[in-house]
Amino acid sequence: MAKQLIRACGSVGTNYRASARAKSTADFIYKLEIVIEESDESMYWLEILEESNLLDKTITQPLIKEANEFVSIFVASVKTVKQKKQ
Repeated sequence: MAKQLIRACGSVGTNYRASARAKSTADFIYKLEIVIEESDESMYWLEILEESNLLDKTITQPLIKEANEFVSIFVASVKTVKQKKQ
């Protein structure tokens, strides 16, 4: 589980960074959609770690909240870019 969480979290950062170097609007949207998926997966693994009592809620809850905020921010960003693209 820890490896999966590290991969998902790492992917959030690398794909967000890659989005800044996107070759087109479509590429930018694609990369941000990967960021959304990986942020959501990170949240999932944190929830699993919490539910299995491998990590205490005092550790996981702030991280889950932050992951959820990332998802919300990036979803809003994708919606904005898609609206401007039309």
